[in-house]
Amino acid sequence: MMTFTLLRKSCLPSAVRSLILQKKPNIRNMSSSAEGLQPASVVVLPRSLALAFEKFCQANSGPLPLLGRSEPGKWTLPALGAVPDTRMGCPQFRKYEFGTCMGSLTSLEECSEQLKDMVAFLLGRSFSLEGALEEAGLPGRNAADHGHLGAYKTAVPCATIAGFCCPLVVTMRPVPKDKLERLVQASCSAAGEQGQPVHIGDPGLLGIKDLSKPDYGEPVVCQPGDVPVFWPSQLTSLEAVSGCMTPLAFTSAPGCTVMTDLKGPAAPARCLTPEGMPEVHHISQDPLHYSMASASAVRKIRELETMIAVDPGSRGIGHLLRPDELLRASLSLSHARSLLLTTGLPTHFNHEPPEETDGPPGAVALAAFLQALEKRVCMVVDRRALSLYKKLVDEAVEQGILKTRIPLLTYQGGSTGAAQAFLCADGDPKSPRFDHLVAIERVGRAADGNYYNARMVSIRHLVDPIDELFLAAQKIPGISSTGVGDGGNELGMGKVKEAVKRHIRNGDVIACDVEADFAVIAGVSNWGGYALACALYILNSCEVHSRYLRKAVGPFRAPGAQSWTQALPSVAKEEKMLSILVRHRVRSGVSGLVGMEVDGLRFHDTHAQMIQKLVDVTTVHG
Repeated sequence: MMTFTLLRKSCLPSAVRSLILQKKPNIRNMSSSAEGLQPASVVVLPRSLALAFEKFCQANSGPLPLLGRSEPGKWTLPALGAVPDTRMGCPQFRKYEFGTCMGSLTSLEECSEQLKDMVAFLLGRSFSLEGALEEAGLPGRNAADHGHLGAYKTAVPCATIAGFCCPLVVTMRPVPKDKLERLVQASCSAAGEQGQPVHIGDPGLLGIKDLSKPDYGEPVVCQPGDVPVFWPSQLTSLEAVSGCMTPLAFTSAPGCTVMTDLKGPAAPARCLTPEGMPEVHHISQDPLHYSMASASAVRKIRELETMIAVDPGSRGIGHLLRPDELLRASLSLSHARSLLLTTGLPTHFNHEPPEETDGPPGAVALAAFLQALEKRVCMVVDRRALSLYKKLVDEAVEQGILKTRIPLLTYQGGSTGAAQAFLCADGDPKSPRFDHLVAIERVGRAADGNYYNARMVSIRHLVDPIDELFLAAQKIPGISSTGVGDGGNELGMGKVKEAVKRHIRNGDVIACDVEADFAVIAGVSNWGGYALACALYILNSCEVHSRYLRKAVGPFRAPGAQSWTQALPSVAKEEKMLSILVRHRVRSGVSGLVGMEVDGLRFHDTHAQMIQKLVDVTTVHG
């Protein structure tokens, strides 16, 4: 049997008046016991709901870390009213009937008969941030001034189990921007997985409308320069009890804790090692958003970025490189739900259609992996090339490269607001249809309004104004963009246009003037598409990033369960794609000649080796 001590939050941390319970409840430990006491909350439910609630907690262990439960008929919650204390007027429990809170109680003594057929659960409370704050050099919160730390209901649903369905509840702590990573690492060192935040940035992304109006407790005000950081709260249990509509239930009142010697599941050892420690990376300013991944995952993605920066054409692309663009682009893509891809760079005038082979294979490879992640993917292409892309997509599905057909769209522009109308439902910038745009080897508009190939020949008459979509996206909160290029004239390379003008041949004329949020530079643009797919595999296989993506609710999904490995790029898939392209009279451009010999349909050794190395780095464990 495990003994536990009941304390009011107002008594912590000094524990001025410990309320020692005189009975020893029969609590079944979910993991192991350890010396010392830790705070927990109590949920009391009818015996008939016990198994379902246990599974519900296990499926949502972030906000509901289950420490232990009583056995039916063997546990009676002692009456607090029997313990002398000057503050016994403070409520200790909430009583629920059919999902409605019927009031607060200082004692459950009057319910002793009903409790005999009920089961009590002990849930680990959100860890105390005070130690982590001190380690990060931040002032601690004065509990006397602020009372119970505010908590907020979100629009994030917990995983539903047998009638238990409720939104995630979170607490928030404002943190100065320059102390973010230090605090996150300190909190994870102190509490393992439970110390990891579930969101950093704009509360609106969680469905929280007003930080000054918490659903529980009192708000903590953000100061200029602060970033809101959110952790899962055990107050989620109150929402679960309310939502299950059981005839009778009890919970701890917000701010009340049980001190128990039960200990929840230990944090995985890797979360405490340098390789497993979370890193924080900024991915959006409007809305403000940071993402997280383990140091090991970040290291792998940086290795991919270095690999694709090889310059087989000796163009001088090394001067265009910016560190961590692949990392930040893939983090942003990982959070996106609906993607719009584009590609296409005409190079020949005496062939129909005049596309080069660099671009479409990389776009299809990225689309294939996005489909494996169950994201919505569309592609916008030039109208003159629409029939080509229809054949390309159809055959990619037949060959097993794509799981399903990608919807193909065209855009001709022509009117003020056309781009916003294309990107947003009913043209409303608050309702974007896509949250990330990706251009891979898509010719981009130069400063003079023309579109140029690498030889400084204008190909404007072959190009639709898809650039306008990227320009409009810059003004629509919630839409990010990525450009992949290998020469500086590609859509999105406006972010590095000054370097293109200085270091790339003909750069002062051909440099794209349209920026993307992230500019991924590769020796061959297809490589950039492959690297993005591989980076997404790494991130979604990373437990730190996966927990952050799902806000610590629902189970971690292992890569094999979604056949992610089969969706990765491969030499065989690329050979099939190039065969399709050449069969439809597509000709290789400068980059394409590096990748293949058109007549023999054979890969250049460098190209095949690059694909294999990217996949090897991606799938190696550790």
